[in-house]
Amino acid sequence: MTEALLRIEQLTLRYPRSGGMLPWQKQWNTAVDQVSLEIMPGETLGLVGESGCGKSSLGRAILQLHRPQSGAVWYRAQNLCEKSDRQLRPLRRQLQIVFQDPYESLNPRHSISDILEEPLIIHRYGDSAKRQQRIEQLLDIVSLPSSARFKYPHEFSGGQRQRIGIARAIALNPEFIVCDEAVSALDVSVQAQILNLLMDIQAELNLTLLFISHDLAVVEHVSDRIAVMNSGRIVELNDTEELMRSPNDPYTQKLLAAIPRLS
Repeated sequence: MTEALLRIEQLTLRYPRSGGMLPWQKQWNTAVDQVSLEIMPGETLGLVGESGCGKSSLGRAILQLHRPQSGAVWYRAQNLCEKSDRQLRPLRRQLQIVFQDPYESLNPRHSISDILEEPLIIHRYGDSAKRQQRIEQLLDIVSLPSSARFKYPHEFSGGQRQRIGIARAIALNPEFIVCDEAVSALDVSVQAQILNLLMDIQAELNLTLLFISHDLAVVEHVSDRIAVMNSGRIVELNDTEELMRSPNDPYTQKLLAAIPRLS
């Protein structure tokens, strides 16, 4: 039996809200509540639920962008939750994210070349010539012309910016990518292009994806399995075909009933 690439055990993430100055007076909102999951090599696990249910918080807690209060995230026999930021740094080559908003996730003062070169410099990828060669390769993978590297984010459409975000995420040849509502800010026609691009890149690079979305129809299109999240908890997890055909949890049934259908 194939071993999981990532194993999440009883992960809990809380955010402080209004309260007193002293530690015991603080009040907390629980975004992720004792979530356990396994993500298998090469699969796309869809994570679906309404806005505010904790989907993005879970994705970021897995990557340790937000530090969970308890639980474990095992990646290749290493518990990411026990590692310092410095110890995590070499592992970040393998664990990347595509953010939701292509307008906010790219530095408007940096050229596309600078944006794509930054992770290569941080992780000491070759010399300047080799990095420029890699940048051209990345732009080709996401179907943007080589000349794009001289431009700035404001010169691109939303779909093109998200292609640049994807190029940045795959720059270091990662194993695992969190796609955090990666198409929700885009027009429907552009969404389809980005979804097809992600699936092509996944097949070419043998990536493992956690695909987060509030849209069950989108998740169905790209996922091998689907986890349904409600109020910080996973309420259902099943193969995509089985879950869409026969959902067990009432919340999943509600999401499925909300998908527009042709009459």
